Amino acid sequence: MSEAYDMVIRGGKVATGSDVFDADIGVTGESIVAIGKALAPARRELDARGKLVLPGGIDSHCHIEQLSANGMLNADTFESATTSAAFGGTTTVIPFAAQHRGMQLREVVADYHKLAERGAVIDYAFHMIIANPTRETLERDIPALVETGHASLKLFMTYDRLKVEDEELLDVLAVARRSGAMVCVHAENHGAISWMVKRLLAQGHTAPRFHAASHARMAESEAINRLIEMAALIGQPIMVYHVSTAEGAAVIRAARGRGQKVFAETCPQYLFLTEQDLDRPGVEGAKWMCSPPLRLASDQEALWRAIALADIQTVSSDHAPYRLDASGKYPSGEKSTFKEIANGMPGVEARLPLLFDAMISKGRLGLRRFVEVTATAPAQIYNLERKGSIAVGMDADIVVWDPDKEVALTDAMMHDRAEYSPYAGRRLRGWPVTVISRGRTVIDAGSLKVAPGSGKFLARSGGEAARPASLDGTGPSGEALRALVW
Repeated sequence: MSEAYDMVIRGGKVATGSDVFDADIGVTGESIVAIGKALAPARRELDARGKLVLPGGIDSHCHIEQLSANGMLNADTFESATTSAAFGGTTTVIPFAAQHRGMQLREVVADYHKLAERGAVIDYAFHMIIANPTRETLERDIPALVETGHASLKLFMTYDRLKVEDEELLDVLAVARRSGAMVCVHAENHGAISWMVKRLLAQGHTAPRFHAASHARMAESEAINRLIEMAALIGQPIMVYHVSTAEGAAVIRAARGRGQKVFAETCPQYLFLTEQDLDRPGVEGAKWMCSPPLRLASDQEALWRAIALADIQTVSSDHAPYRLDASGKYPSGEKSTFKEIANGMPGVEARLPLLFDAMISKGRLGLRRFVEVTATAPAQIYNLERKGSIAVGMDADIVVWDPDKEVALTDAMMHDRAEYSPYAGRRLRGWPVTVISRGRTVIDAGSLKVAPGSGKFLARSGGEAARPASLDGTGPSGEALRALVW
Protein backbone atom coordinates (compact mmCIF):
# COMPACT_ATOMS: atom_id res chain seq x y z
CA MET A 1 0.00 0.00 0.00
CA SER A 2 1.46 3.39 -1.00
CA GLU A 3 1.74 6.18 1.53
CA ALA A 4 -1.12 8.70 1.62
CA TYR A 5 1.17 11.74 1.88
CA ASP A 6 4.70 12.76 1.02
CA MET A 7 5.17 14.00 4.59
CA VAL A 8 3.27 14.03 7.85
CA ILE A 9 4.33 16.27 10.71
CA ARG A 10 2.97 14.40 13.72
CA GLY A 11 1.92 15.32 17.20
CA GLY A 12 2.89 18.98 17.33
CA LYS A 13 1.05 21.98 18.71
CA VAL A 14 -0.02 23.93 15.63
CA ALA A 15 -0.52 27.68 15.78
CA THR A 16 -2.02 30.19 13.37
CA GLY A 17 -2.79 33.86 13.86
CA SER A 18 -6.21 32.91 15.23
CA ASP A 19 -5.97 29.48 16.85
CA VAL A 20 -3.74 26.96 18.63
CA PHE A 21 -4.47 23.23 18.47
CA ASP A 22 -2.87 19.77 18.50
CA ALA A 23 -2.82 18.13 15.07
CA ASP A 24 -0.92 16.26 12.41
CA ILE A 25 -0.21 18.03 9.12
CA GLY A 26 -0.20 16.13 5.82
CA VAL A 27 1.90 17.47 2.94
CA THR A 28 1.83 16.34 -0.68
CA GLY A 29 4.03 18.05 -3.22
CA GLU A 30 4.33 21.72 -2.30
CA SER A 31 1.04 22.03 -0.42
CA ILE A 32 -0.67 21.31 2.88
CA VAL A 33 -3.38 18.80 2.00
CA ALA A 34 -4.65 17.61 5.40
CA ILE A 35 -4.82 18.72 9.02
CA GLY A 36 -6.20 16.32 11.61
CA LYS A 37 -5.55 13.60 14.15
CA ALA A 38 -3.96 10.23 13.35
CA LEU A 39 -3.36 10.95 9.68
CA ALA A 40 -2.46 8.01 7.44
CA PRO A 41 1.22 7.08 6.99
CA ALA A 42 3.52 9.15 4.79
CA ARG A 43 6.71 8.61 2.84
CA ARG A 44 8.43 10.76 5.45
CA GLU A 45 7.32 11.06 9.07
CA LEU A 46 8.43 14.02 11.17
CA ASP A 47 7.94 13.66 14.94
CA ALA A 48 6.90 17.05 16.36
CA ARG A 49 5.75 15.88 19.79
CA GLY A 50 6.64 18.51 22.39
CA LYS A 51 7.29 21.03 19.62
CA LEU A 52 5.45 24.02 18.16
CA VAL A 53 4.50 23.83 14.48
CA LEU A 54 4.23 27.34 13.04
CA PRO A 55 3.96 29.00 9.62
CA GLY A 56 7.27 29.88 8.02
CA GLY A 57 8.30 33.43 8.76
CA ILE A 58 8.00 36.19 6.16
CA ASP A 59 10.65 38.90 6.28
CA SER A 60 9.09 41.67 4.23
CA HIS A 61 11.94 44.18 4.52
CA CYS A 62 15.53 43.09 3.89
CA HIS A 63 18.39 44.28 1.70
CA ILE A 64 20.08 41.48 -0.25
CA GLU A 65 22.98 41.80 -2.71
CA GLN A 66 21.96 45.43 -2.99
CA LEU A 67 24.06 48.27 -4.35
CA SER A 68 23.77 51.43 -2.27
CA ALA A 69 23.44 54.89 -3.78
CA ASN A 70 27.08 55.44 -2.74
CA GLY A 71 28.19 52.48 -4.84
CA MET A 72 28.70 50.17 -1.85
CA LEU A 73 27.54 46.57 -2.19
CA ASN A 74 26.23 45.00 0.99
CA ALA A 75 27.91 41.91 2.33
CA ASP A 76 25.38 39.24 1.39
CA THR A 77 24.58 37.38 -1.77
CA PHE A 78 21.12 35.92 -2.29
CA GLU A 79 22.58 32.54 -1.37
CA SER A 80 24.09 33.67 1.93
CA ALA A 81 21.19 35.92 2.98
CA THR A 82 18.42 33.44 2.23
CA THR A 83 20.42 30.65 3.85
CA SER A 84 20.75 32.82 6.95
CA ALA A 85 17.03 33.61 6.83
CA ALA A 86 16.15 29.92 6.60
CA PHE A 87 18.33 29.00 9.58
CA GLY A 88 16.32 31.56 11.56
CA GLY A 89 12.94 30.13 10.55
CA THR A 90 12.11 32.46 7.64
CA THR A 91 10.77 30.84 4.45
CA THR A 92 9.92 33.94 2.38
CA VAL A 93 11.78 37.23 1.93
CA ILE A 94 10.89 40.45 0.14
CA PRO A 95 14.12 42.33 -0.62
CA PHE A 96 14.55 45.27 -2.98
CA ALA A 97 15.25 45.88 -6.63
CA ALA A 98 17.01 49.18 -6.07
CA GLN A 99 16.79 51.84 -8.73
CA HIS A 100 19.17 54.79 -8.46
CA ARG A 101 19.21 58.10 -10.32
CA GLY A 102 19.68 57.58 -14.04
CA MET A 103 18.76 53.87 -13.97
CA GLN A 104 16.02 52.24 -16.02
CA LEU A 105 13.64 50.46 -13.66
CA ARG A 106 12.96 47.54 -16.00
CA GLU A 107 16.68 46.79 -16.29
CA VAL A 108 17.15 47.08 -12.52
CA VAL A 109 14.38 44.56 -11.80
CA ALA A 110 15.74 42.14 -14.43
CA ASP A 111 19.23 42.32 -12.89
CA TYR A 112 17.95 41.51 -9.39
CA HIS A 113 15.92 38.61 -10.75
CA LYS A 114 19.11 37.09 -12.18
CA LEU A 115 20.86 37.36 -8.82
CA ALA A 116 17.96 35.73 -6.95
CA GLU A 117 17.46 32.98 -9.53
CA ARG A 118 21.10 32.03 -9.08
CA GLY A 119 21.25 32.06 -5.28
CA ALA A 120 17.97 32.05 -3.35
CA VAL A 121 17.23 28.92 -1.32
CA ILE A 122 13.77 30.10 -0.19
CA ASP A 123 10.95 31.95 -1.95
CA TYR A 124 11.11 35.67 -2.64
CA ALA A 125 9.34 38.69 -4.10
CA PHE A 126 10.63 42.21 -4.73
CA HIS A 127 9.79 45.73 -3.66
CA MET A 128 10.91 48.23 -6.31
CA ILE A 129 12.88 51.20 -4.97
CA ILE A 130 11.95 54.30 -6.98
CA ALA A 131 14.71 56.90 -6.90
CA ASN A 132 14.42 58.08 -10.52
CA PRO A 133 10.74 59.03 -10.93
CA THR A 134 10.98 60.18 -14.52
CA ARG A 135 7.98 60.15 -16.86
CA GLU A 136 9.28 56.88 -18.32
CA THR A 137 9.47 55.30 -14.86
CA LEU A 138 6.06 56.57 -13.84
CA GLU A 139 4.04 56.09 -17.01
CA ARG A 140 5.65 53.03 -18.54
CA ASP A 141 7.79 50.97 -16.15
CA ILE A 142 5.83 51.00 -12.89
CA PRO A 143 2.47 49.99 -14.43
CA ALA A 144 4.10 47.28 -16.56
CA LEU A 145 6.10 45.83 -13.68
CA VAL A 146 3.14 45.89 -11.29
CA GLU A 147 1.22 43.97 -13.96
CA THR A 148 3.93 41.27 -13.93
CA GLY A 149 3.74 40.78 -10.16
CA HIS A 150 5.93 43.48 -8.60
CA ALA A 151 3.13 45.13 -6.66
CA SER A 152 4.99 47.19 -4.06
CA LEU A 153 7.14 50.29 -4.35
CA LYS A 154 9.58 51.84 -1.89
CA LEU A 155 10.40 55.52 -1.55
CA PHE A 156 12.90 57.42 0.59
CA MET A 157 12.15 60.83 2.06
CA THR A 158 15.80 61.20 3.08
CA TYR A 159 19.35 60.32 1.88
CA ASP A 160 21.00 62.70 -0.58
CA ARG A 161 20.98 60.36 -3.58
CA LEU A 162 17.70 58.56 -2.93
CA LYS A 163 15.17 61.03 -1.57
CA VAL A 164 12.10 62.07 -3.51
CA GLU A 165 10.72 65.55 -3.10
CA ASP A 166 7.10 66.08 -2.08
CA GLU A 167 5.88 66.59 -5.64
CA GLU A 168 7.65 63.42 -6.79
CA LEU A 169 6.15 61.55 -3.85
CA LEU A 170 2.68 62.63 -4.94
CA ASP A 171 3.44 61.50 -8.50
CA VAL A 172 4.39 58.02 -7.28
CA LEU A 173 1.39 57.78 -4.95
CA ALA A 174 -0.91 58.63 -7.85
CA VAL A 175 0.72 56.06 -10.17
CA ALA A 176 0.52 53.43 -7.42
CA ARG A 177 -3.18 54.15 -6.99
CA ARG A 178 -3.83 53.70 -10.71
CA SER A 179 -1.69 50.54 -10.85
CA GLY A 180 -2.95 48.90 -7.65
CA ALA A 181 0.41 48.85 -5.84
CA MET A 182 1.35 49.32 -2.20
CA VAL A 183 3.73 52.21 -1.41
CA CYS A 184 6.29 51.64 1.36
CA VAL A 185 8.24 54.61 2.68
CA HIS A 186 11.33 55.42 4.71
CA ALA A 187 9.92 58.52 6.37
CA GLU A 188 12.38 60.97 7.92
CA ASN A 189 12.74 64.72 7.42
CA HIS A 190 15.84 65.13 5.26
CA GLY A 191 16.38 68.82 5.98
CA ALA A 192 16.33 68.35 9.74
CA ILE A 193 18.83 65.49 9.54
CA SER A 194 21.19 67.42 7.21
CA TRP A 195 21.02 70.47 9.48
CA MET A 196 21.94 68.41 12.55
CA VAL A 197 24.71 66.46 10.79
CA LYS A 198 26.50 69.62 9.61
CA ARG A 199 26.49 71.16 13.07
CA LEU A 200 27.63 68.02 14.86
CA LEU A 201 30.53 67.47 12.46
CA ALA A 202 31.54 71.14 12.62
CA GLN A 203 31.88 70.80 16.40
CA GLY A 204 34.00 67.67 16.11
CA HIS A 205 31.27 65.24 17.18
CA THR A 206 32.13 62.44 14.76
CA ALA A 207 31.83 59.21 16.79
CA PRO A 208 29.08 56.68 16.07
CA ARG A 209 27.18 57.67 19.22
CA PHE A 210 26.34 61.03 17.60
CA HIS A 211 24.42 59.24 14.85
CA ALA A 212 21.40 59.08 17.16
CA ALA A 213 21.56 62.84 17.85
CA SER A 214 21.84 63.58 14.13
CA HIS A 215 18.39 62.08 13.50
CA ALA A 216 16.19 64.26 15.69
CA ARG A 217 13.07 62.49 16.91
CA MET A 218 10.88 65.03 15.14
CA ALA A 219 12.49 64.05 11.83
CA GLU A 220 10.54 60.80 12.00
CA SER A 221 7.20 62.01 13.33
CA GLU A 222 7.09 65.06 11.01
CA ALA A 223 7.87 62.99 7.92
CA ILE A 224 5.34 60.30 8.82
CA ASN A 225 2.68 62.95 9.32
CA ARG A 226 3.53 64.62 5.99
CA LEU A 227 3.48 61.28 4.21
CA ILE A 228 0.11 60.41 5.72
CA GLU A 229 -1.39 63.73 4.66
CA MET A 230 -0.17 63.30 1.08
CA ALA A 231 -1.42 59.71 0.95
CA ALA A 232 -4.82 60.96 2.16
CA LEU A 233 -4.87 63.54 -0.62
CA ILE A 234 -4.40 60.80 -3.22
CA GLY A 235 -6.36 58.09 -1.39
CA GLN A 236 -3.40 55.69 -1.57
CA PRO A 237 -2.63 53.01 1.06
CA ILE A 238 0.87 53.23 2.53
CA MET A 239 3.27 51.18 4.64
CA VAL A 240 5.49 53.18 7.02
CA TYR A 241 8.79 51.37 7.40
CA HIS A 242 10.85 50.83 10.57
CA VAL A 243 8.97 53.02 13.05
CA SER A 244 11.39 53.82 15.87
CA THR A 245 9.81 56.41 18.16
CA ALA A 246 6.80 56.74 20.42
CA GLU A 247 5.90 59.94 18.55
CA GLY A 248 5.97 58.14 15.19
CA ALA A 249 3.73 55.39 16.51
CA ALA A 250 1.30 57.99 17.88
CA VAL A 251 0.98 59.73 14.48
CA ILE A 252 0.17 56.38 12.87
CA ARG A 253 -2.39 55.52 15.54
CA ALA A 254 -4.15 58.84 15.03
CA ALA A 255 -4.34 58.33 11.25
CA ARG A 256 -5.68 54.80 11.62
CA GLY A 257 -8.22 56.13 14.10
CA ARG A 258 -9.47 58.46 11.38
CA GLY A 259 -9.97 55.44 9.14
CA GLN A 260 -6.97 56.01 6.89
CA LYS A 261 -5.35 52.98 5.28
CA VAL A 262 -1.95 53.20 6.97
CA PHE A 263 0.15 50.14 7.76
CA ALA A 264 3.36 50.12 9.78
CA GLU A 265 6.29 47.95 10.73
CA THR A 266 9.05 48.07 13.26
CA CYS A 267 12.21 45.98 13.59
CA PRO A 268 13.97 43.96 16.32
CA GLN A 269 16.66 46.61 16.70
CA TYR A 270 14.05 49.09 17.91
CA LEU A 271 12.54 46.53 20.29
CA PHE A 272 15.75 45.12 21.80
CA LEU A 273 18.53 47.71 21.42
CA THR A 274 18.89 51.37 22.48
CA GLU A 275 21.07 54.31 21.56
CA GLN A 276 23.37 53.34 24.43
CA ASP A 277 24.60 50.50 22.23
CA LEU A 278 26.21 53.10 19.95
CA ASP A 279 28.37 54.42 22.81
CA ARG A 280 31.42 52.17 22.38
CA PRO A 281 35.16 52.88 22.26
CA GLY A 282 36.53 54.24 19.01
CA VAL A 283 34.35 53.34 16.04
CA GLU A 284 33.04 50.05 17.43
CA GLY A 285 29.61 51.62 17.83
CA ALA A 286 29.32 51.54 14.03
CA LYS A 287 28.10 47.95 14.37
CA TRP A 288 24.88 49.32 15.87
CA MET A 289 24.32 52.12 13.35
CA CYS A 290 21.09 51.96 11.37
CA SER A 291 18.57 54.51 10.14
CA PRO A 292 16.40 55.56 11.80
CA PRO A 293 18.84 55.19 14.70
CA LEU A 294 18.32 53.22 17.87
CA ARG A 295 16.21 55.10 20.41
CA LEU A 296 15.29 54.85 24.11
CA ALA A 297 13.89 52.14 26.37
CA SER A 298 10.67 54.18 26.59
CA ASP A 299 10.34 53.96 22.80
CA GLN A 300 10.68 50.19 23.01
CA GLU A 301 7.68 50.05 25.33
CA ALA A 302 5.68 52.37 23.08
CA LEU A 303 6.41 50.15 20.07
CA TRP A 304 5.39 47.00 21.93
CA ARG A 305 2.12 48.75 22.83
CA ALA A 306 1.63 49.67 19.17
CA ILE A 307 2.12 46.01 18.20
CA ALA A 308 -0.39 44.95 20.86
CA LEU A 309 -2.90 47.47 19.51
CA ALA A 310 -2.21 46.40 15.89
CA ASP A 311 -1.13 49.92 14.92
CA ILE A 312 2.11 48.19 13.95
CA GLN A 313 1.27 45.01 12.06
CA THR A 314 4.64 43.52 11.13
CA VAL A 315 8.16 43.15 12.54
CA SER A 316 10.77 42.88 9.80
CA SER A 317 14.54 42.66 10.04
CA ASP A 318 15.62 45.53 7.74
CA HIS A 319 18.63 43.25 7.27
CA ALA A 320 21.37 45.49 5.81
CA PRO A 321 24.73 43.77 6.34
CA TYR A 322 28.05 45.55 5.83
CA ARG A 323 31.49 44.13 6.50
CA LEU A 324 33.70 45.52 9.22
CA ASP A 325 36.30 46.93 6.83
CA ALA A 326 36.87 49.74 4.34
CA SER A 327 34.31 48.24 1.95
CA GLY A 328 31.62 48.49 4.60
CA LYS A 329 31.40 50.05 8.02
CA TYR A 330 34.82 51.72 8.11
CA PRO A 331 35.54 53.58 4.84
CA SER A 332 38.20 55.72 6.57
CA GLY A 333 39.33 53.17 9.12
CA GLU A 334 39.53 54.39 12.69
CA LYS A 335 38.90 57.95 11.47
CA SER A 336 35.50 57.12 9.96
CA THR A 337 32.83 59.62 11.00
CA PHE A 338 29.22 58.68 11.69
CA LYS A 339 28.34 60.44 8.42
CA GLU A 340 30.63 58.13 6.39
CA ILE A 341 29.75 54.84 8.09
CA ALA A 342 27.27 52.63 6.23
CA ASN A 343 23.88 52.60 7.92
CA GLY A 344 22.48 49.14 8.52
CA MET A 345 22.99 45.99 10.52
CA PRO A 346 22.46 42.27 9.98
CA GLY A 347 19.42 40.58 11.50
CA VAL A 348 17.58 38.30 9.08
CA GLU A 349 18.57 35.18 11.04
CA ALA A 350 18.10 36.49 14.59
CA ARG A 351 14.72 38.19 13.96
CA LEU A 352 12.39 35.27 14.72
CA PRO A 353 14.37 33.76 17.63
CA LEU A 354 14.50 37.17 19.32
CA LEU A 355 10.76 37.65 18.90
CA PHE A 356 9.98 34.05 19.92
CA ASP A 357 11.96 34.51 23.15
CA ALA A 358 10.22 37.80 23.97
CA MET A 359 6.68 37.04 22.81
CA ILE A 360 6.34 33.34 23.66
CA SER A 361 9.06 32.25 26.11
CA LYS A 362 8.78 35.44 28.17
CA GLY A 363 5.01 35.75 27.60
CA ARG A 364 4.81 39.17 25.92
CA LEU A 365 1.74 39.11 23.60
CA GLY A 366 1.82 35.34 23.11
CA LEU A 367 1.93 32.66 20.42
CA ARG A 368 -0.92 33.78 18.15
CA ARG A 369 0.34 37.35 18.00
CA PHE A 370 3.85 36.06 17.20
CA VAL A 371 2.45 34.17 14.20
CA GLU A 372 0.39 37.19 13.16
CA VAL A 373 3.21 39.75 13.06
CA THR A 374 5.87 37.44 11.62
CA ALA A 375 3.85 35.53 9.01
CA THR A 376 0.12 36.14 8.62
CA ALA A 377 0.05 39.95 8.52
CA PRO A 378 2.92 40.38 6.05
CA ALA A 379 1.34 37.73 3.80
CA GLN A 380 -1.95 39.62 3.83
CA ILE A 381 -0.50 43.11 3.42
CA TYR A 382 1.77 42.12 0.52
CA ASN A 383 -0.70 39.66 -1.01
CA LEU A 384 1.35 36.48 -0.71
CA GLU A 385 -1.75 34.42 -1.28
CA ARG A 386 -0.41 30.96 -0.38
CA LYS A 387 1.83 32.05 2.48
CA GLY A 388 1.52 33.04 6.12
CA SER A 389 -0.71 30.40 7.66
CA ILE A 390 -1.15 26.67 8.16
CA ALA A 391 -4.29 25.64 6.31
CA VAL A 392 -5.30 23.15 3.63
CA GLY A 393 -4.34 24.49 0.21
CA MET A 394 -1.57 26.76 1.47
CA ASP A 395 2.08 26.28 0.58
CA ALA A 396 3.75 23.89 3.00
CA ASP A 397 5.96 26.59 4.57
CA ILE A 398 6.26 25.17 8.06
CA VAL A 399 8.75 25.59 10.90
CA VAL A 400 9.06 23.20 13.82
CA TRP A 401 10.24 25.06 16.91
CA ASP A 402 11.73 23.51 20.04
CA PRO A 403 10.29 25.83 22.72
CA ASP A 404 12.73 24.60 25.37
CA LYS A 405 15.98 24.82 23.43
CA GLU A 406 18.25 27.54 24.80
CA VAL A 407 20.81 29.16 22.52
CA ALA A 408 23.45 31.79 23.25
CA LEU A 409 23.83 33.97 20.17
CA THR A 410 27.38 34.44 18.89
CA ASP A 411 28.91 36.20 15.92
CA ALA A 412 30.24 32.91 14.54
CA MET A 413 26.91 31.08 14.45
CA MET A 414 25.28 33.47 11.97
CA HIS A 415 25.16 32.41 8.31
CA ASP A 416 25.20 35.86 6.69
CA ARG A 417 28.44 37.56 5.66
CA ALA A 418 28.45 40.55 7.97
CA GLU A 419 30.91 38.82 10.34
CA TYR A 420 29.02 39.89 13.45
CA SER A 421 25.61 39.97 15.10
CA PRO A 422 24.38 43.07 16.96
CA TYR A 423 22.61 40.64 19.31
CA ALA A 424 25.66 38.49 20.21
CA GLY A 425 25.75 37.50 23.86
CA ARG A 426 21.99 37.22 24.30
CA ARG A 427 20.62 33.93 25.55
CA LEU A 428 17.32 32.96 23.95
CA ARG A 429 14.80 30.23 24.71
CA GLY A 430 13.07 28.68 21.70
CA TRP A 431 14.73 27.73 18.42
CA PRO A 432 13.69 26.59 14.91
CA VAL A 433 14.92 23.02 14.45
CA THR A 434 13.29 22.03 11.14
CA VAL A 435 12.38 24.46 8.36
CA ILE A 436 10.19 23.40 5.42
CA SER A 437 9.54 25.52 2.34
CA ARG A 438 6.93 24.37 -0.21
CA GLY A 439 7.23 20.85 1.14
CA ARG A 440 11.04 20.82 0.82
CA THR A 441 13.07 20.36 3.97
CA VAL A 442 15.42 23.35 3.84
CA ILE A 443 16.99 23.15 7.31
CA ASP A 444 17.21 20.06 9.51
CA ALA A 445 19.65 18.97 12.22
CA GLY A 446 21.57 22.21 11.79
CA SER A 447 22.27 21.69 8.08
CA LEU A 448 21.12 23.22 4.80
CA LYS A 449 19.38 20.61 2.67
CA VAL A 450 18.61 22.44 -0.60
CA ALA A 451 20.61 23.92 -3.45
CA PRO A 452 21.16 27.60 -4.31
CA GLY A 453 18.59 28.83 -6.79
CA SER A 454 15.85 26.47 -5.60
CA GLY A 455 13.71 29.31 -4.20
CA LYS A 456 10.90 30.65 -6.38
CA PHE A 457 9.83 34.15 -7.35
CA LEU A 458 6.37 35.04 -6.04
CA ALA A 459 4.43 37.24 -8.42
CA ARG A 460 1.95 39.42 -6.52
CA SER A 461 -0.87 41.77 -7.28
CA GLY A 462 -1.55 44.56 -4.84
CA GLY A 463 -4.44 42.74 -3.17
CA GLU A 464 -6.94 44.11 -0.69
CA ALA A 465 -4.39 46.01 1.41
CA ALA A 466 -3.38 48.10 -1.62
CA ARG A 467 -6.94 48.79 -2.73
CA PRO A 468 -7.31 52.58 -2.88
CA ALA A 469 -9.25 54.53 -0.30
CA SER A 470 -11.52 57.41 -1.28
CA LEU A 471 -9.86 60.62 -2.43
CA ASP A 472 -9.64 63.54 -0.03
CA GLY A 473 -12.11 66.39 -0.56
CA THR A 474 -15.74 66.64 -1.65
CA GLY A 475 -17.76 68.73 -4.06
CA PRO A 476 -16.32 70.38 -7.17
CA SER A 477 -12.76 70.46 -5.83
CA GLY A 478 -12.91 66.75 -5.02
CA GLU A 479 -14.20 66.02 -8.52
CA ALA A 480 -11.33 68.00 -9.98
CA LEU A 481 -8.86 66.08 -7.88
CA ARG A 482 -10.28 62.75 -9.02
CA ALA A 483 -9.94 63.87 -12.63
CA LEU A 484 -6.31 64.84 -12.05
CA VAL A 485 -5.33 61.59 -10.34
CA TRP A 486 -7.12 59.32 -12.79
